[in-house]
Amino acid sequence: MDASMVTTAFSFEGHRVTKNLGVVRGITVRSRSALGNLAGGIQAFFGGNITIYTELCEHARAEAFDLMIQHAQQMGANAIIGVRYDANDVMEGITEVLAYGTAVVVEPA
Repeated sequence: MDASMVTTAFSFEGHRVTKNLGVVRGITVRSRSALGNLAGGIQAFFGGNITIYTELCEHARAEAFDLMIQHAQQMGANAIIGVRYDANDVMEGITEVLAYGTAVVVEPA
């Protein structure tokens, strides 16, 4: 499935949903190494964008997104609508990122 067939909207312009396959999700749990936390702490001391954590968050979101797409493909979907992200701390320094949406089959209108 092409990432262009994934949307936060509940429809695709020029397409119609022919089958709703249900909720799909991709989840990843990430932490930063002790060395990474030290580098992040130094960046935080000086303020501004803490790039080491920005990079960690971006990788976690991308991985959750890719896993969600894989789940949808396994169900036979060619699109995902209503996509959302959620993130929670599992414990201090460990965060889960969840990407979820509705797997559907669409065809040109």
